[in-house]
Amino acid sequence: MFGDSEHTGRVAIVTGGASGIGRAIAETLAGSGMRVVVADVNVEGGEAVAAGISGYFVSTDLADQKQCRALVDKTLNRYGRVDVLVNVAGYQHIDPVECFPEEEWSRMLAVMLTAPFLLTKYVWPHMKKQGWGRIINMASVHGQVASPFKCAYISAKHGLIGLTRTTALEGGPYGITVNAVCPAYVRTPLVENQIADQARTRGLSVDEVVEKVMLEPAAIKRLIEPAEVAAMVLYLCSDAAGAITGATLNIDLGWTAR
Repeated sequence: MFGDSEHTGRVAIVTGGASGIGRAIAETLAGSGMRVVVADVNVEGGEAVAAGISGYFVSTDLADQKQCRALVDKTLNRYGRVDVLVNVAGYQHIDPVECFPEEEWSRMLAVMLTAPFLLTKYVWPHMKKQGWGRIINMASVHGQVASPFKCAYISAKHGLIGLTRTTALEGGPYGITVNAVCPAYVRTPLVENQIADQARTRGLSVDEVVEKVMLEPAAIKRLIEPAEVAAMVLYLCSDAAGAITGATLNIDLGWTAR
């Protein structure tokens, strides 16, 4: 479909690149020939991933506007360009709405919605000038449907899809595509922690959470592998995907087919 030579020399920023989906994406893009900037608050994990792919690690707290700006500036100072932005970083807090901490709401929206906006804003002039860019936002099946006990997470993911669609319309004339990938539950450390949180909140066993909460709506009864999500992102970064923009691409095991 497309070869490594297409991506050679291009520069990608991947947030949340220290583990899980972000790590798989960073490794996949690097394997295609891109130079990858790994951004994460997890310094040890981020440095290890960057070292393994001959990339560049930038310690970044995405809840801090100045650090979002610095991430893009450091990328440009090192490589002189930025071609791809993949907004992956996030986390979840499981609680009924009446118990949800107000400060947790603010931080989750800062990391998962405000940071993608800021990073998009900061890379935009450079992508616009070169007439080519790819922005991929890691949304979720929960950007399209809701589940209980995830008010901030679901609000952020719904907002991220709105940001995706709006920026896709603005970027079209300049060769910038913007898309959202919407996976169901992916086999990551974040999901493993979430299983325990859901078990506590719902009064279920770990096995019951996987069976009755995570996989019950799915046609395919398994967790998604990070590499499957990374493969979709790599395709969206290609010239072959140049006509795809403003899309929400589901990797959801048939969840939303109902």
